[in-house]
Amino acid sequence: MLLSRLRKVLRQAADPVKAPIMQAYMKSEMPYHGVPMPRLRQICKVAFVDVEFATAPEWYGQVLDLWRAAQYLEERYAALYLTRDKRALRYQTPSAMKLYEELIVTGAWWDYVDEIAANRVGPILRDYPAPMRRKMLSWSSSADLWKRRTAILCQLGSKAHTDLALLYACIEPSLGSQEFFLRKAIGWSLRQYAWTDAAEVKRYVRRNRDRLSALSVREALKNIA
Repeated sequence: MLLSRLRKVLRQAADPVKAPIMQAYMKSEMPYHGVPMPRLRQICKVAFVDVEFATAPEWYGQVLDLWRAAQYLEERYAALYLTRDKRALRYQTPSAMKLYEELIVTGAWWDYVDEIAANRVGPILRDYPAPMRRKMLSWSSSADLWKRRTAILCQLGSKAHTDLALLYACIEPSLGSQEFFLRKAIGWSLRQYAWTDAAEVKRYVRRNRDRLSALSVREALKNIA
């Protein structure tokens, strides 16, 4: 019912000119309705206004119903919108990681993964450091590159609260990778921490220069004078 309601509004807001342009830009096999993100947020706010999450399983179920049945990218973005709903704030615990793991692995693209890593997994890590630290260390060596990327990027919003030892430990298994999305993630995570401690990032890059890719180095030092 929730997906049907959402689809009806998305069809009305669809832009057939923008849709293929957005799909091409994102290199997506799944089509777009052509609805810009600001408009999509407004649509979700209205469509989900009376949704109730009495229990965590009800919340998981609503999110997964949208995600698994999605036929357009905006429908998956709507599922992500539902994961950050204030009514689900109490369910943002390590137990939610099973849900996020499915979204990360089946989404398998940076637009989903980066949002989940920084704004869903990251806050849970800060609130529940012990169990989440173990999970991120495990993910950092996963055969799935998107779980690896999540482990590297999950502290983007942590600033001075960054667990630096964890960040370096999550980067370590991917230092020799030829994968663009991992090299980019390494540089991005270091660049973000450089806003807090530029000297430490410069020291890390200098010490690991022979193991870091040129892309990672360039990204890490981009904003350092």
